[in-house]
Amino acid sequence: MRVAFASDDENDTTRAVVASLTEAGHEIIRPDAPESWPDLGRFVGQSVVDGRADYGVVMCWTGTGTAIAANKVPGVRAALAWDPWIARGARLWNDANVLAMSLKRLAPDVAVEVLQAFLDTTEPDPDEAGNIAAIEKR
Repeated sequence: MRVAFASDDENDTTRAVVASLTEAGHEIIRPDAPESWPDLGRFVGQSVVDGRADYGVVMCWTGTGTAIAANKVPGVRAALAWDPWIARGARLWNDANVLAMSLKRLAPDVAVEVLQAFLDTTEPDPDEAGNIAAIEKR
């Protein structure tokens, strides 16, 4: 699986997420140079929409800013998650294609659990197809 990843800071939590992706054999797509969190969110979102990545992961201090920036890219459904249940639900009920997490408020092991729940939920709930389609209406 190809996963676009970007964070506006590096710490034990971001390193744990990258290590988890690497250990699982995922190809990680990252920006070439450090950028601001809005640019990082857009980079990850655009990578998913363009098909360079299957999913995206963005991290900033709260996770909110990068989620908002990613969601500005048409076709992105970025969800801020802080526990595995929220991440799984974002995939099941919203067909989220970008996971946003806080790099300051999540312990490394929790961030990895959230990531795994998101990536392990490969298909949205078919009963939510109408609601998911409604998200794309302008």
